[in-house]
Amino acid sequence: MTNQTDQNALDNDEPYYVISVVARMLQVHTQTLRYYEREGLLEPARSKGNIRLYSRSDIDKLRRIKTLIDDLGINLAGVQVVLHMSERMYDMEREIQKLNHQLDELKNNMGYRR
Repeated sequence: MTNQTDQNALDNDEPYYVISVVARMLQVHTQTLRYYEREGLLEPARSKGNIRLYSRSDIDKLRRIKTLIDDLGINLAGVQVVLHMSERMYDMEREIQKLNHQLDELKNNMGYRR
């Protein structure tokens, strides 16, 4: 049985939205979304009929992309760097949490008290 956090993560990654709906939500043209895909900024899921399907996570990422471009004036190459670095930072934070948990377990096994 999954906990609520795991279920929310699964829901966020479930592809629900077609390109026209996402374009309307973000107030961008569908061609803009296709262009971002061609540039490798994101890769939406595809239906059996090859229709793009976007998840909530995809939409969150598109909002970040839109903010970086529209509000901060960053070009697509810069956006790619920012997104890559954000992903790396997230991965490193998770690794640090994992290592801290292992360290705590080792300390507990050795009888170490803070």
